[in-house]
Amino acid sequence: MSRDDTDDSNTPDARHGKRDGDDHSAKRPEADERFPATIVPHPHPATIDEDDLLRQCERRAQRRSGPGGQHRNKTSTGIFWTHVPTGHIGEATERRSQVDNQREAFQRLRMKLAIAVRTDPRSVDDPRIQDPVARRWRDQYAGTPLRIASSNANLASVLAVLLDDLWDAGGQPSLVADDWNVSTSAIVRLLRGQPAALQWVNQVRQHHGRKPLR
Repeated sequence: MSRDDTDDSNTPDARHGKRDGDDHSAKRPEADERFPATIVPHPHPATIDEDDLLRQCERRAQRRSGPGGQHRNKTSTGIFWTHVPTGHIGEATERRSQVDNQREAFQRLRMKLAIAVRTDPRSVDDPRIQDPVARRWRDQYAGTPLRIASSNANLASVLAVLLDDLWDAGGQPSLVADDWNVSTSAIVRLLRGQPAALQWVNQVRQHHGRKPLR
């Protein structure tokens, strides 16, 4: 395991949110060397207010057979939200309530966008100043242990900004920790709680010839 993969929160560097001693080897890739990604303009769609994101989406309802066979939940109204600029879809069909499915589908779309879509930190001189939405999320969680429950509505927004930073850093948490004023282990722990996000970061790392985070 390379130094930037460590999860030892008892080390002095980790406790203070510093790099885990890998300054000698960790560096950001050149822009044209980064992992191929779908790039959209700032701000990231997963970080904006719900009403603003809804204006970028189309909604479709569809009746479907529900789980449980013929005696339970025979039909449910599935809801499909399509993010028009990227084509990503969030869907929910498992509940009888159209309102519940609509809410769940929207949250799934937001999380899908957080993982699959990137904004380019290098497209502005200083993204923490030029992109106030991303800056707001960094500032809100700076210096925290990044323990965010899956049910927390902020999770997708935080992941979107964090994954933008990790993408630009070649998947190296040690290069991102200082910007967030958190430990490398806090970043890795958050990713472990979201398998799809961790898988995506490991694809970035593989692209750059690095071992996966575990």
